[in-house]
Amino acid sequence: MTSDDLLRGLDALEPVDEREALSIALIRRRLGWPVDLYDEHAHAHHLTASAFVVSRRGVVLHRHRRLGIWVQPGGHVDPGEDPPTAALRETREETGLPARLHLPIELVHVDVHPGPRGHTHYDLRYLLVAPPVDPDPPPGESPLVAWFDYRAAVERAEPALVPALRALERRVVGWGVADYGDE
Repeated sequence: MTSDDLLRGLDALEPVDEREALSIALIRRRLGWPVDLYDEHAHAHHLTASAFVVSRRGVVLHRHRRLGIWVQPGGHVDPGEDPPTAALRETREETGLPARLHLPIELVHVDVHPGPRGHTHYDLRYLLVAPPVDPDPPPGESPLVAWFDYRAAVERAEPALVPALRALERRVVGWGVADYGDE
């Protein structure tokens, strides 16, 4: 995935709030820096990838092991990976769900926020679908992973995530994505 692909994805986003509008501007600026966009060791500011995983059961959240907050699965982009693939890998690693990327693959939200060790994460968020089965995170991952209907997700999630979850619900209902995963 090239910087041009990411710029097209950013162009297609309709910000859900001022925070996302600012995040889009910050990511655009980040794309122009002459260092590896994804390498957490090359620069304290780097792109990450995460996923909103949906099915007819709602949306998946997990309680982040280190931060103690309820968020969507995600993490760093490994060498040779593109962000959608990283979002899928992180989802499978953190939830044990056999998720897949929703097609067409597109950014559905972005957020810039502090990460560990003084880093800043420029998070690219994608839509994934999964069968409506119970999550089964492997050992070493947070065991607190669950499906939530959107109302419960909004009540439980990290407050900065709430506008994105509300927009996701409208989008998923409009697309009929809530029926995916039963195929």
